[in-house]
Amino acid sequence: MDAALRSLLDWYAEMGVDVPKVAPAKPVRRPLVKSKPDNAASPSASPIEPPAKPATDLSKIKTLADLHAVMNDFDAGVLGDGARQVVFSRGNPDADLMVIGEAPGRDEDIQGKPFVGRSGQLLDRMLAAIALGEEDFYVTNVVNWRPPKNRNPTKPEIDMCLPFLERHIALAKPKVLLLVGGISMSALTGVTGIMKNHGQWHDVTMDGTTYPALPLYHPAFLLRRPELKKDAWRDLLVLREKLLSL
Repeated sequence: MDAALRSLLDWYAEMGVDVPKVAPAKPVRRPLVKSKPDNAASPSASPIEPPAKPATDLSKIKTLADLHAVMNDFDAGVLGDGARQVVFSRGNPDADLMVIGEAPGRDEDIQGKPFVGRSGQLLDRMLAAIALGEEDFYVTNVVNWRPPKNRNPTKPEIDMCLPFLERHIALAKPKVLLLVGGISMSALTGVTGIMKNHGQWHDVTMDGTTYPALPLYHPAFLLRRPELKKDAWRDLLVLREKLLSL
């Protein structure tokens, strides 16, 4: 209790004033404040933590199984705190087409595989419509851990996951990338606006290799906007033409 307040209450007691008992104050735990250099940002500025980086030199990883193991051991911070597991891939890793989505949802988090929920079922039907079966494509995501409450991944979280994705692509050696959703498109091409860029080819260069990449509406978006399925169908025909030309 503050000394001045204690003195005042004692004086009241001496004067015959009834004073209620005051419970002792609970100690307040203050966060540890680290010292910072003189040129650091002011306290009012919100600090931005740099994204974590893989401790392992990913260029030394030679197999998809080893990459999966490294990601299982990686501390993804807040992104991984609420996730059950790494959502790595599904499909045929030797396929010409690599499908890259945004981030796992609940069903994907449970099963450990991307695009297995309602959106994934629609994606499979869309690809089947251009004669692509499960052996004809390989699926992963930009972000491999389910974000808390299914929110969109943040840019630092995407930046954290990109080295894994780049190595994933290098090991799978696809001939064509299908970028499913605006987050996937922006992460790999730097282009924003899926509404105006879907169905248009972009070049994605990684580790000296350039891949043709086609943005496509996310199936979850098409479930909310079924009138846009006709645009997605035209984009799928563009994809089919490219695959047939290989």
